[in-house]
Amino acid sequence: MVYKFRVILDAEEDIFRDIAILEDDTLEDFHNAIFNAFGFDGMEVASFYTCDETWNQEDEIALFDTGDVPGEQRTMSDYKLSDLLDEQNTKIIYVYDFINMWTFLVELAAIEDQIAGAPYPKTLFSHGEMPDEAGEKSFEADMHDDIYGEFEDDLDEDDLDMFEGDDSFEDFGFEENWN
Repeated sequence: MVYKFRVILDAEEDIFRDIAILEDDTLEDFHNAIFNAFGFDGMEVASFYTCDETWNQEDEIALFDTGDVPGEQRTMSDYKLSDLLDEQNTKIIYVYDFINMWTFLVELAAIEDQIAGAPYPKTLFSHGEMPDEAGEKSFEADMHDDIYGEFEDDLDEDDLDMFEGDDSFEDFGFEENWN
């Protein structure tokens, strides 16, 4: 079977590529297809992230094993596309170049029969030109569960007066140790 994906750059402009790839190809093969389709040189580190239906990032699948114990962490080459994606699980996030944070929303659009003799992976459609720089990313925590609000500690200016004029701190003579 052939998986057809729409790979969308997370940016204000509409920039996406439609890519066809075999279901038995690995995430590393898909990584190669994505960076080629968008014109990257492939010299940067990348990761895929599983996510839920609303694109909330979950588990990382890195290009290289970065774990403390070699071989303990599974990498892109260890996963076939069909291991992670199917009719029920259609979304995954791809991040290329962790300095610039090129972030892509990847969605499985169709699963079709393979066309005999057709080369895979291949870019089926290209829309929009890549900007010179990745857009700014905002890493903010979701505060809806915080009942106190940001930085709320129930202290005000009057509470800080308790420290004024307090001479109860013992002098440990640290100045003597620096001579």
